[in-house]
Amino acid sequence: MTAARPTAARSNFAVVAVMALGFGLVGIDRFLISTLYPVIARDLDLGYGDIGTITGVLAVAWGIAALFMGRLSDRIGRRYVLVGALIIFSLLIGASGLASGLFGLVLVRIFMGFADGAFAPASISATLEASPPAKQGRNIGFQQMTLTLFGLGLAPLIVAELLHVINWRWIFSLFVIPGLLLAWATWRIIPPTVQRSDYADLDSVQSWRAALGYHNVPILMIGMFCWLTCLITTSAFMPSYLMDHLKLGFEPMGRIMSAIGFGAAAGTLLLPWLSDSIGRKPVMLISTAGAFGALILLSSLGPDMTALFWALFLVHFFNNALITLTVGPICSESVPVGLTATASGVVIAVGELAGGGLTPILAGQFAEIFGIDHLLWLPMASLGAGFLICLLALRETRGRGADHIQEEFAR
Repeated sequence: MTAARPTAARSNFAVVAVMALGFGLVGIDRFLISTLYPVIARDLDLGYGDIGTITGVLAVAWGIAALFMGRLSDRIGRRYVLVGALIIFSLLIGASGLASGLFGLVLVRIFMGFADGAFAPASISATLEASPPAKQGRNIGFQQMTLTLFGLGLAPLIVAELLHVINWRWIFSLFVIPGLLLAWATWRIIPPTVQRSDYADLDSVQSWRAALGYHNVPILMIGMFCWLTCLITTSAFMPSYLMDHLKLGFEPMGRIMSAIGFGAAAGTLLLPWLSDSIGRKPVMLISTAGAFGALILLSSLGPDMTALFWALFLVHFFNNALITLTVGPICSESVPVGLTATASGVVIAVGELAGGGLTPILAGQFAEIFGIDHLLWLPMASLGAGFLICLLALRETRGRGADHIQEEFAR
């Protein structure tokens, strides 16, 4: 027994580590293009509305895939969904550099979104299943932080340097081989077993209805819309906001944009970890208020690189903790075993389709009509609504405040 425990611990750590690296690649897959938008827009003659469309279609595809593939991974196991998704988006990320216009970019991003969306709920469930209850917040924070650390923290810095030596089209192809190697590692580490449950034989529609029957799930869907409105709008349009409104150059913009990734990574790691101790709902309320206040500060700043960096850092320090807690521990703890990836997929789907898909398209049109300088009004409004929803409707899922969750399961 004593020897088995370290072995199991090492195996669980390997699962969390591989899922973290996979989500980091998903982050590069999704957000690498954001830093390149000003360059791509000049090369392919794209406007703000086109940027919003390219960003939005990936989010819509992500949401649709999460809805169906989350349920599939509950039925057939995590391994097959995760490996298939890794192979597909690793190959497609290189195809982004082959696009010759708006239609080509939109088409590639749709298929990439399907693969990214398939990976998300299955990886979250795999991470939580490999984590002891007392460390679920910490481990899911570690796994989720790599999405923004790699995609919005390191990628802008790397891109700013690479553009001095290679064309933007070749940058995408650098991540194909690492993705395929990670697919091989995932096949080796993720077990093929499926946890049997009372929900195993339900079809997709029945499983979605079952998940929606638990109080927190619809609340989390609305919350996810709010948090993704903030993340997607700022990550897609901040480069243009900084360069076109504040008149900063490309390299200063890239350094400021890296604050999104570093802030999100720090918040994603630390705040869910804190929620293991003080509860999920208090951290949700603190994070919503913090992100809202940081957005107000950001909107009031001029072209001061240091101030802009730290204001953007704080926005995403708090906002990404909200996303992580919503799709991870709170969602998992709100439904019985057998519905965890299904529930996560439903929450991700609604957030992506509305907050990730519709909002950037509308934001792009809004910027075209009213000016890019008014961009931050949208995430401010979404976070204000999110605070009220958490305060009035969200139920605690951890500790003494979670007794009603177990009563809900019993019914």
